[in-house]
Amino acid sequence: MTMPQLKAPKNIKLTLLAPLAVLALGACATPFRADVQRFQALPVPQGQSFAVVSSDPELAGGIEFGQYADLVEQQMVDLGYALSEDPAGAELIVSMEYDIDNGREKVVTDYDPFYRPGFYGQGYYSRYRYLNGYYDPFLFGGYGFNGYGGVRSFTVYTAQLDMKIERAADGERLFEGTAEAKSRSKNLTYLVPNLVEAMFTNFPGNSGERVRISVAPEKK
Repeated sequence: MTMPQLKAPKNIKLTLLAPLAVLALGACATPFRADVQRFQALPVPQGQSFAVVSSDPELAGGIEFGQYADLVEQQMVDLGYALSEDPAGAELIVSMEYDIDNGREKVVTDYDPFYRPGFYGQGYYSRYRYLNGYYDPFLFGGYGFNGYGGVRSFTVYTAQLDMKIERAADGERLFEGTAEAKSRSKNLTYLVPNLVEAMFTNFPGNSGERVRISVAPEKK
């Protein structure tokens, strides 16, 4: 006599597939985190004119710097300041510079995909899709590369954006900010725009507060 075949309940199938779906989604993103600290004594924006200049003479006048300066200018305009084409006539001078180190080699082991570590600091969501979070499995190791329990090495780069705002009339410092991120990418055209976005997230922020922001992955 032929024995009837038993079908697994649908809810069991879904339960078994769920962990695999989570792991597949995790392998699709490579975010990096930006640490932002700001000190500020800025007055309320009331149309004050401003100009963006380079703090680093080697960056001044460069096409690449101009591209990033445009991002800062747009952020300032959105906040209620007025762009001045001539720094000599601006009420506020916004100076900035950016840099990336030569990288450091890091050796990691794959982590337990079912481990859910806690969050660190304060996160925000922005046009660049910033995400809350502390643990970055793709920066510090995770499932999906060399298999669970594997050991591998890669280079981690540190990129930094420094920005200051001074009152042109007397040179008084009104804002100091630093945004720093560790990433497996050394592509400044990807990193600097995200650091600018991090700098202006909830700008000007609480003076002296340090916040951590996870940034969306680079699109390949």
